Amino acid sequence: GEGKTVKNIQNLVDYINSLEVNINKLSDEQLVSKSNEFKSRFKRGESLDDLLPETFAVVREIAKRTINMRHFDVQIFGGIILHQGKIAEMATGEGKTLVATLPVCLNSLDLETNCSSLSLLILTSNELI
Repeated sequence: GEGKTVKNIQNLVDYINSLEVNINKLSDEQLVSKSNEFKSRFKRGESLDDLLPETFAVVREIAKRTINMRHFDVQIFGGIILHQGKIAEMATGEGKTLVATLPVCLNSLDLETNCSSLSLLILTSNELI
């Protein structure tokens, strides 16, 4: 039921949080190279669901370093919901745009295009982001 789903997602959020201690030790260059690593792993047969925890942890760290915004647990939760193709309702100010970066980055691994020549747009009315 719904309670089990929430618990499963919370367990995934907890696991993503546990990765943060190692991800934040990576250099900027190592962090950026993770994208190619994830794409290679996907091409070798790892599923997006398998790659989700580490990808979300890397996206969180990149956001922290580049725009000084760290995804909160509820935003990670929302990103998982969106990746699953479900709708996540969030109030003004709860970080919808930041949430969207998580499944967008994860699902971009499934694109056949070379990521180095690919541009991805997230449209937002948020002037801060």
